[in-house]
Amino acid sequence: MAEATQPDYGLDAPLLVKRMFSRAGWTFAFGLAVFLMNKTEYPGPAATLLAVFAVLAAIFAGVGGYMTWSSRSAKLALRDELLDSLALNGDEKVLDAGCGLGLMTVGIAKRLKSGKATGVDSWDAAALSGNSAEAAKANAKQEGVADKTRFESGDVRKLVYPEKNFDVAVSALAIHNFHDDEDRMKAVIEMYRVLRPGGKLLILDILHVGDYAAELTKLGAKDVTVASHGFLWCLPTKSVMAVKS
Repeated sequence: MAEATQPDYGLDAPLLVKRMFSRAGWTFAFGLAVFLMNKTEYPGPAATLLAVFAVLAAIFAGVGGYMTWSSRSAKLALRDELLDSLALNGDEKVLDAGCGLGLMTVGIAKRLKSGKATGVDSWDAAALSGNSAEAAKANAKQEGVADKTRFESGDVRKLVYPEKNFDVAVSALAIHNFHDDEDRMKAVIEMYRVLRPGGKLLILDILHVGDYAAELTKLGAKDVTVASHGFLWCLPTKSVMAVKS
C-alpha cells in the first residue's frame, strides 16, 4: 500500500457523524417505502409524506456533511488562525493537553525553532477517528517536525509535570469530552498550574468555554478573553485565551 501523502487529523465524533448519514439513508428509505405503498390509492398524501421524509433525510445528511467539513477543513484553518494569535517566538516549551492526532502539537512545532511541543492524551477512539499515539507521531513525521514534538500518554486532569514547566499551554476540542463539570475544571486548573508566570493559555472547544474562562479568572489569570468562531460541528465554537499572573 502506498504511503499517505497528507497527514490525517481525524474525524471528530466519528460515531455521531456515521449516525447522521445512517439516519439520512433510513429516513429516505422509509419515506420511499410509504410512498410506494400508497401512491396508487393516495397519490397526493403519499407524495407529501415522501417530500417530508426527503427533507428530514437531507437535514441529517447536511449535518453529517457539515461535521465532516468542520473536521477535515475548517479546524485546520481555525488552528492556524489561533496559533498565529499566540505570536510564538520559536523557543517556547509548549504543552498540548488532549492532543489527539497532533493537530495543535504539529501546528505549534512548525512555528518553533529551538522550542519543543509536548502532546498528552489518552487517545479515545470514540472522540476522534484513528486516534492513537502512533498516528500522532506519524503526522509529526509527515509534517517534518518529529524532532520538535513529543507525545506522551497521560490524564490531562492530573498532569505529571511540575509547576512552571511550560511557556505555553493549549487544548483543542478535548476538554468537553469529560462529562463531569469537576473533571473539566481539573483539566483547566492543571494546564494553568504547569504554566510559568507570564505564560499563555489557549483553549478551543465547542462547549463550556465560558466556564473555562470563569475558572481562569478565579485562578487569577490576566487578560482572559473569549472569542467566538461560529458554529463548527453545528455547535457554538469558542476559544479562551489567558495569561498566567
